[in-house]
Amino acid sequence: MFKVTIKTFVAAGIGAALFFVLNRFAAIPVFANTTISLQYGILALFAVIFGPITGFLIAFIGHALNDFTTYGPWWSWIIADGLLGLSLGLLVNRIKITTEPFNRKKIVLFNVWQIVANIICWGIIAPFGDILIYAEPANKVFTQGLIASIGDIISTGVIGTLLLVAYSKTIVKPGSLKKE
Repeated sequence: MFKVTIKTFVAAGIGAALFFVLNRFAAIPVFANTTISLQYGILALFAVIFGPITGFLIAFIGHALNDFTTYGPWWSWIIADGLLGLSLGLLVNRIKITTEPFNRKKIVLFNVWQIVANIICWGIIAPFGDILIYAEPANKVFTQGLIASIGDIISTGVIGTLLLVAYSKTIVKPGSLKKE
């Protein structure tokens, strides 16, 4: 699960680039520096396939690049994003999408897991980080966290599930190829 290979870094680089582009150019603003973000489906796909280190790197680097090219780094949210990627990657050994079908039971597992992870990252870690690091008002950051949680749960649930289902259909099933 925590094995680091060249594939880890290649997947992280490609994933971080996609994450950055979607975050920078396809985010839908909804509240003070808070958006509905479409990149979480890509994050979920890469994290479930390649694991927690790849998931962490994609979200951390992608979010940091976005912040550095806009209003400056907001470390509490960058760290929360990295932890979200890491937590989604923890599903790699439970879902086993590269070797097993992505059935209803695994879809439910993925979505319950991502809902809990989003609530922890955006409803707890990011707001408390904002209060501790930046002395932001609690009512503002918890509102941002609530809105981010809801938007990212929906985005990850819909886009992530669709991408994982589509990916699982590309996997050759054992015994499906026969020699003529």
